[in-house]
Amino acid sequence: MPPAEQRPLENIQGDWPRLKPTETGLRGRCPRCGRGHIFDGFLKMRDKCEVCGLSYDFADPADGPAFFVMCFACVPAVIFALVLQVKAEPPFWVHLVTSLPFLIATCLLPLRPLKGWLVASQYFYQARPGRLVDAEKERDKTPT
Repeated sequence: MPPAEQRPLENIQGDWPRLKPTETGLRGRCPRCGRGHIFDGFLKMRDKCEVCGLSYDFADPADGPAFFVMCFACVPAVIFALVLQVKAEPPFWVHLVTSLPFLIATCLLPLRPLKGWLVASQYFYQARPGRLVDAEKERDKTPT
């Protein structure tokens, strides 16, 4: 499948291709058309896609991107700082020049792609808020 920018405009009119969240979200593109943008700034979500008009009201990544960054991206940065301290015992300013930029880079760089991926995944899998189900109503629906 060609990149979203090269797809014909006929897809914008009605029949939407099923785009993968990794294809659109990681690049910050609209999960429906693949051409518009999700973000209006670094992490601020747009109200809707400027190309196809998809409203991003469904999107609620909450703290998901920060959680993934803390769990996976920050661990190598902290390990780097600890190993540097144990092996070399450098003065504090060395950590300011090496460990701090590495920590900032591993925390900030993945946030936007992860947030885009989570928003696109919510659209792709049609995620909805959880609702309590009345057990008696559900029991009545099941055939006996």
